[in-house]
Amino acid sequence: MKQVVKNEKKEIINWINWLNTRWNAYEAFADFEFGDNPEQVAENFLFSNEREFMAFLDDFDYEDLDAIDALDQFQKLAESESHVFKLIKKQINNINKVTYVDFKNKRLTKKDN
Repeated sequence: MKQVVKNEKKEIINWINWLNTRWNAYEAFADFEFGDNPEQVAENFLFSNEREFMAFLDDFDYEDLDAIDALDQFQKLAESESHVFKLIKKQINNINKVTYVDFKNKRLTKKDN
């Protein structure tokens, strides 16, 4: 993971670690039980940590491309993790499927070369 941020900025790494800790402690499933979608859950999380996010944005150097690149890399990582879960779910669903083959309707076709 340290290779993602080539010119490590201690502030952005510390902030991302803080974000990860807060997100892991956040009860997102409670929001889902109330019918919130993932975007609403994210907004609820930001709202519940509004002061910390505002402090981060106030201290953020918008000319610091390394920090923006780091956030882009972490977003790509999160999207990849989402795809991993989708693939796992697909494989589990495929295991549970029973396939029936109707051999009476099977036709053989010849290909002309």
